Amino acid sequence: MSLTFTLDPAVTPALRDGVLDLWTDVSNAGGAVGFVPPVTREAVRPELVRHLAGMAEGRTRLLTGLDEDGSVAATAFFGLNTHRLMTHWVWLYTVMVHPRHQGKGYGRDLLAAAADSARRIEGVEAIRLTCRGGLGLEHFYGSCGYKEVGRVPGAIRVAPDDDRDDITMLQPLT
Repeated sequence: MSLTFTLDPAVTPALRDGVLDLWTDVSNAGGAVGFVPPVTREAVRPELVRHLAGMAEGRTRLLTGLDEDGSVAATAFFGLNTHRLMTHWVWLYTVMVHPRHQGKGYGRDLLAAAADSARRIEGVEAIRLTCRGGLGLEHFYGSCGYKEVGRVPGAIRVAPDDDRDDITMLQPLT
């Protein structure tokens, strides 16, 4: 089985709720997607609303991966650069695969779909993302074609006395 990926899906209540559930479940499983467990849907909702507002304004795009049941199983958001000197690359953030689908290769599939989608965005030549240190995520992204291009030690504080590096990764698309 594989996921069905869609760039810029229609934002229906079912999709919105599916992304909210995914984000909550990934966070509570320890995923590095902006929250520290335990987290509730109500805590995640304002951040999702900010992402949806960015989509409505045309500065954010959503890539979804639906499983065989039609449930949201994976997502990634593209942040488009508006600065005229940086429109040749996009940010990729809130990259998530539902915990029940971990270990099936869907993370690699999601990143491949993100690269394919970014190549279809006019003028885009690269993808940048950041990841939280201490989880080995930079190794996963590296195995998918990303290169570490920067690191800020201790920039992310997940708890008192638990600071993590903020790692910047780049994948050229050309």
